[in-house]
Amino acid sequence: MIKAAIFDLDGTLADTIEDMGNAVNTVLSAHGFPEHSVTLYKQMVGNGFAMLMRRALPPDIASPADGNEKLFKTLLADAVSEYSRRSLETTKPFPGIEELLSVLSERNLLCAVLSNKPDELTKHMVGSLFPKTPFVAVLGDRAHAPRKPDPSTALEIARLAGASPEEFAFIGDSGVDMKTGVASGMLPLGASWGYRSIAELKEGGAAGILAKPSDFIAYLAKD
Repeated sequence: MIKAAIFDLDGTLADTIEDMGNAVNTVLSAHGFPEHSVTLYKQMVGNGFAMLMRRALPPDIASPADGNEKLFKTLLADAVSEYSRRSLETTKPFPGIEELLSVLSERNLLCAVLSNKPDELTKHMVGSLFPKTPFVAVLGDRAHAPRKPDPSTALEIARLAGASPEEFAFIGDSGVDMKTGVASGMLPLGASWGYRSIAELKEGGAAGILAKPSDFIAYLAKD
C-alpha cells in the first residue's frame, strides 16, 4: 500500500525550464557561446546543473579532458548564480499540482521532493512555490551524496519519513527518475506532463504513466 510519495521538481512539480534556460543562455551569450531554445533545454536537464552546463557548452569547452576545467567551473558558477537570482521569474507549479498536494496532505500521505538541482536552491524554490505543503524532506544535489539515479538519497528520505521503500511512489518526468524509483525499491510513476517522452519513462522502468497530476489519486484508489 502506498503511504508516501517522492516528487521530482523540474518538469514534475513545477515548470522551471524557461527560467533555467534563460539563466544559462545569459551566461553563454556573455562569453560568446551559442544560445539554445527552451525545447532543447528540456532534453538537457535531469542530471544536475553541472551536466546541464556541459551539454549547453560547445564540446571543446565542456570536456574536462581538453584542459578547460577552470573555465568550465567559472561558467558553472556564473550560471548557478544567475539562475539563483531569477529562478522564480516565470516558474510556476504545473496545473493540478497544488490541488494534488492539498489532497495528499488531507489524506496524511507523506510527501517529499528529491531533485538533482543544487540543494539550497531546491529548498528555496520548493518553499516559495509550495509554502502550505508539509514536506517531510526536500533534498537536492549535495556534495556528499550521489545524484539520482543513485537510490541513496531516496532511501535516506524513506528513513526520515519512517516508511519502507515499498510504501513509496516515486513520481518524475524522466528516465533518471524512473531508474531511481526502480533502484530504491519504490513504485516508479511517470509524469507525462513534463519534459521527456513516455517512451523514455517506460524505458526507465515506469510502472505506470500519469497523464495529469490527479491521476495519482486514481492510482492510489486502485492500490
